[in-house]
Amino acid sequence: MTELTELDALTVARGVRRGDFASVEVTQAHLARAARLSDAVGAFARLTPELALAQAAAVDARVGSGEVDGVLLGVPCPIKDLNPVAGVGFEAGSAAMAGYVAEVDDDIVGWFREAGTVMLGKTATPEFGLPCYTEPETGPAARTPWDLRRSAGGSSGGAAAAVATGLAPIAHASDAGGSIRIPASACGLVGLKAS
Repeated sequence: MTELTELDALTVARGVRRGDFASVEVTQAHLARAARLSDAVGAFARLTPELALAQAAAVDARVGSGEVDGVLLGVPCPIKDLNPVAGVGFEAGSAAMAGYVAEVDDDIVGWFREAGTVMLGKTATPEFGLPCYTEPETGPAARTPWDLRRSAGGSSGGAAAAVATGLAPIAHASDAGGSIRIPASACGLVGLKAS
């Protein structure tokens, strides 16, 4: 049997929608894997297990009542720590912002939620997303899981490390000068910069 952490995003959404498995099961599997492996690859600035499990339970309740809309229904999708999520630490990879908690969601966070995703946590980014490597002073450097001596790139290095390591099937990223494309290439992924 395929592990839940080995499924792609569309297979997860289809399985949750059909009731093959619950969103809570998928979320628990990814959180457990992330707890074991995140520090080794520097993927997450912080995990949010309570929030993730609450969101997954809400997805399962929707499915149970026949609401199966949302193209990414039940899919774990962490948010890059350059975008605020209400009630969650928001440090943008900077020690200067240590302890800051966002008061509101960024628009993209709402869009992902409307699509049915479950936020596992915030992925690592370099300070304010500026360098093309992810080595924040606030946590471990992001590394490609294929060779832990090598960088996962930046500034979405944490997102790429998370997906390449199977900590999430997809992850939010952003790109002004290569911040999706560099980490994707360093981690052997496809990185999509939408127009």
